[in-house]
Amino acid sequence: MTKRYSMDFLASIFDRRAILAIISGVLIAVSFPNAGLSFTAWIALIPLLIALEGSNRKESLRVGFLCGFSAYSIILYWITIVMTRYGHLPWGVSIPLYFILVMWLSLFYAGATYITRIAETLRIKSAFTLPVAWVALDFARGWLFTGFPWAMLGHSQYRILPLVQIADIFGVYGITALIVLSNVVLYRVLRAVFGATVPYPVKSALILLALLVSTLAYGFYRLNPQTAEHQADPVRIALIQGNIPQDVKWSPEFRDKAMGVHTRISRDAAKEPLDLIVWPESAVPFFFQDDPQQATLIQNLTRELSTSILFGSPAYEIRNGKRTFLNSAYMINQNGETMGRADKLHLVPYGEYVPLGRFFPFINKIVTGIGDFAPGERANTLPVKNSLIATQICYEIIFPELVRQYVNAGARIIVNITNDAWFGKSSAPYQHLSIAAFRTIETRTPLVRAANTGITAFIDQNGHIKTMTSLFTEEYRVVTVTPGNAKSIYLKTGDIAPWFCIAISVGILLYSRKQLPTTGNSAQTITPNAQLNSTKRAQKQATS
Repeated sequence: MTKRYSMDFLASIFDRRAILAIISGVLIAVSFPNAGLSFTAWIALIPLLIALEGSNRKESLRVGFLCGFSAYSIILYWITIVMTRYGHLPWGVSIPLYFILVMWLSLFYAGATYITRIAETLRIKSAFTLPVAWVALDFARGWLFTGFPWAMLGHSQYRILPLVQIADIFGVYGITALIVLSNVVLYRVLRAVFGATVPYPVKSALILLALLVSTLAYGFYRLNPQTAEHQADPVRIALIQGNIPQDVKWSPEFRDKAMGVHTRISRDAAKEPLDLIVWPESAVPFFFQDDPQQATLIQNLTRELSTSILFGSPAYEIRNGKRTFLNSAYMINQNGETMGRADKLHLVPYGEYVPLGRFFPFINKIVTGIGDFAPGERANTLPVKNSLIATQICYEIIFPELVRQYVNAGARIIVNITNDAWFGKSSAPYQHLSIAAFRTIETRTPLVRAANTGITAFIDQNGHIKTMTSLFTEEYRVVTVTPGNAKSIYLKTGDIAPWFCIAISVGILLYSRKQLPTTGNSAQTITPNAQLNSTKRAQKQATS
């Protein structure tokens, strides 16, 4: 009896709808690095849309959740590497925490399918609703509970440069909406081909075609060299990848060796004149402000090489009478003078601090060596040559609003210093890089990236990755960077488009409460055939 009940239970979960939703999740996952099959994003939602046919509201939530669960289970597999190897959590704790994160992100997929199903009962076509709802929920997960805007559909297209240039108008959300609309139109075409009573989506297809043509035309226009009224002086930058093992990075015994590695590579890179040398996040594993002996070594190095050095180092300041720790970056000029400090504004939960730590005493933050970090209080730009730079420390680069803040404050080069060692040899560093590429297009500002174990890279203001290193190698890159002109619509308008999508989605939900019954599971289940027949009946009644 128990065995039969278990089989029935599994069959109720993994039915036809569930299998289709899981297939969609897998197709979404493989569109991202490192699999990098970006074309699958354009067809990934078709199985999900088939699963939604004839569903009620609870079923729409279930299939959306399963789609998100299968997608993020694959995309974020590396979370377990972070928690077990560097967070020192047992598998019995890290696996449940990993699935909690995956389930949280899956709720946003469920919300998008739920809103779409509700809208269809109101006779609003999915070609309009699903792109709007998907963008709205993507945007919401970017800031709810500190936010995690990782692996949005648009990010999968980071190498298709003509397509992604519209990010300087709509951010990554514009590409996401286009991908979702394409999926809906292709789904409806397939329904028309295999269902005799279902009409071809002529209007939707024409709209999609017009959007694709205009998007690509704009993209090719932006990729052509633009005539600049005034072009700033180029900046010669050396990016240092020391490849310091995470296991010993904060060890006092290894400190001198880590400093020696970065110093040696910097000397190799400075055989030609440089304006700036960039070391990775926490390249200096001690308090620069409190260690005059080690600080003197860096200051003497800048004088020796006649160049400025930007490096990551922990810092502290007194707030409300207490010492507050910061994850920071210092700029030392060619005369050995400290030109400023930029503090990380958006910290990694459980990486740099433990939210609600008193309730989870068994969880330690991943960054060891000092106490919990606190966020910086302001966006400080730092000077280099005749320009200002925006210093984005590690995880910060995934948040577009932070980069906008710095660029609007005058920064013309984005510098991302990071330590992706805790990701191991996984797809996470490649996913991280793909997201960073969008910050350059959105703000029309080039980005240089120094990563401890890789990927160190230079991305121009069109999102083109000009050079990049391998993972877990000791390397450097010398690049010539022309400061950006910071001319983009997105810099001025920000996230108006996704906020508009949120307003529409909320409006649909509120309006549906007045129009639809709120009890039971069979609220209204509309298949394409039923919707078409209902429309025909309404037309006949109107004619008569």
